[in-house]
Amino acid sequence: MLVHQILKSKGSEGVLTVKPGTLVSEAAKILAEKGIGTVVVSEDGTVPAGILSERDIVRELARTGVGCMAERVDAYMTTELVTCARNDDAVNVLEKMTAGRFRHMPVMEDGKLVGLVSLGDAVKARLSELAMEKDALEGMIMGH
Repeated sequence: MLVHQILKSKGSEGVLTVKPGTLVSEAAKILAEKGIGTVVVSEDGTVPAGILSERDIVRELARTGVGCMAERVDAYMTTELVTCARNDDAVNVLEKMTAGRFRHMPVMEDGKLVGLVSLGDAVKARLSELAMEKDALEGMIMGH
């Protein structure tokens, strides 16, 4: 399965972004309200400057306390992004996420953000693919 197929199955809500300078408390509120695990930090909504996850916030809370909530997202976001393209294979995306120990990957096309794939999205796609392969093999064995 390819990344564009995963994005298609997710719907067309787009990627939630916040501007650099947004307070961590605001980003945390957005994550909680939307029930998502990460926000992309972008000045214009199309070119990512970084990514901030729940994990980043929790890590900083444990290290420095609640004062980090008054800081800007720029202070804690990951700036060296690992990205993928629409035509990348979901298995490759899973491998990159597993190797890098992260759960969200921006999807880029022509230097612009076009989607976000989560580890859960990629696993769901792979399980669906395996189920189809299983059904096809069973059909061949049974002579259907």
